[in-house]
Amino acid sequence: MSDAPAAAPPRPNAVVAVLAFAGIVVSLMQTLVIPIVPELPRLLDAPASDTAWAVTATLLAAAVATPVVGRLGDMFGKRRMLLISVVMLIAGSVVCALSDSLVPMIIGRVLQGLASGVIPLGISIMRDELPAERLAGSTALMSASLGIGGALGLPAAALIADNFSWHVLFWTSAALGVVALALVSLFVPESRVRTGGRFDLVGGIGMATGLVCLLLGISKGADWGWTSGTTIGLFVAAVVVLLAWGRFELRADQPLVDLRTTARRQVLVTNLASIAVGFAMFAMSLVLPQLLQLPSQTGYGLGRSMLVAGLVMAPSGLVMMVTAPISAAVSKARGPKTTLMIGALIVAAGYGVNIVLMTEVWHFVLAACVIGAGIGFTYGSMPALIMGAVPASETAAANSLNTLMRSIGTSSASAIAGVILAQMTTDFGGYALPSESGFKVVLAVGAGAALLAFAVASFIPRQKPAGDMAAPVSQDASEAAGAASTS
Repeated sequence: MSDAPAAAPPRPNAVVAVLAFAGIVVSLMQTLVIPIVPELPRLLDAPASDTAWAVTATLLAAAVATPVVGRLGDMFGKRRMLLISVVMLIAGSVVCALSDSLVPMIIGRVLQGLASGVIPLGISIMRDELPAERLAGSTALMSASLGIGGALGLPAAALIADNFSWHVLFWTSAALGVVALALVSLFVPESRVRTGGRFDLVGGIGMATGLVCLLLGISKGADWGWTSGTTIGLFVAAVVVLLAWGRFELRADQPLVDLRTTARRQVLVTNLASIAVGFAMFAMSLVLPQLLQLPSQTGYGLGRSMLVAGLVMAPSGLVMMVTAPISAAVSKARGPKTTLMIGALIVAAGYGVNIVLMTEVWHFVLAACVIGAGIGFTYGSMPALIMGAVPASETAAANSLNTLMRSIGTSSASAIAGVILAQMTTDFGGYALPSESGFKVVLAVGAGAALLAFAVASFIPRQKPAGDMAAPVSQDASEAAGAASTS
């Protein structure tokens, strides 16, 4: 293993800008198909229950790929795996752009999902290559790019879908991927920090099986029935497989996921808080567009178009971008634990604002911006917490696992919000629509998830301010490292 520090790149500004751009491009996948989801059955000549796989397939592929690609990045080169991930995005976009039926669309969306490791890989490259004084702000921006791309992508996708063929959505994604690929090739250096070793294929298969069972049960449970044999069977299989996988990983010489490192208090608690934060973030994306688009005759809908709904959400992405350096400054002064807790409180306050104010467009803009500011704080603090507790040679795998935890939170938010809105309905011209009370309950649950993240984050060990993430700083990490050196 080579862990000698690499020389600082000659253009750190370019490295940061290119990696953040690549992260935003990849995160566009979250909202790329939203404007055309209602039209997919007609466009692909398939039942709505089948076209839903165009969304679910990306979720499952991303869940499997993110930790696997992170581990491969630690072993064989983070820049190399980042380039491969972007190539997957381009290939998937082209396949979707050329498709007129369901199967190639699903294949393309799976390929797009395989690109999801770009953000944790980018964070890890920054740790290896940037000067210490640039690291906190840069990783905060890279982490926030997950939300930035999602917020900015919705209005752009709606604009394209309203004025052009739906295929243009994917040609645009492919073109942005090509630009990202070229920029990464030109400006991002390859890190010399690697673990080497052999890839844990059995661990990869076990983790993929367990995650697919878990997320498939969460995402399709509402359609299949939460008490159906299929749904319960998937959850039982997920528990059994993941427990067996964990036992195998603890005994493996070169595990896919170092569970002992993951079990360090700072890493474990941060990952648990990430699930709650991911839940809180996605609740906004589920509620606000629906309220904006429901008919005004309901008494609580605003009757706006998808494009307007996207434009309302877009400022939240810009706010995340602006708050990234503020998040880094707070982490430097007070520590990333404080930043995470502040961000969680801001998110909860944003949901509180939306529960009270939901009758005018500017009410939703205000709520989205407040929640976006909180997300910027929380997402900005997580890389500092993770990288402050793991060796440099495990950075990509650790950040990838943290990204996966957020994805589990967002998937759970979608499932739980769907159940609430399906149960709390009102009759509108013979059609059952989610009621105003249902939306308020989902907003309250989002606020509760943010408060839960605050409570969980309070158990993170006290650490030094995030001025240096080049080595573990928490007491747990130091003790674990000492134990490892004597074993």
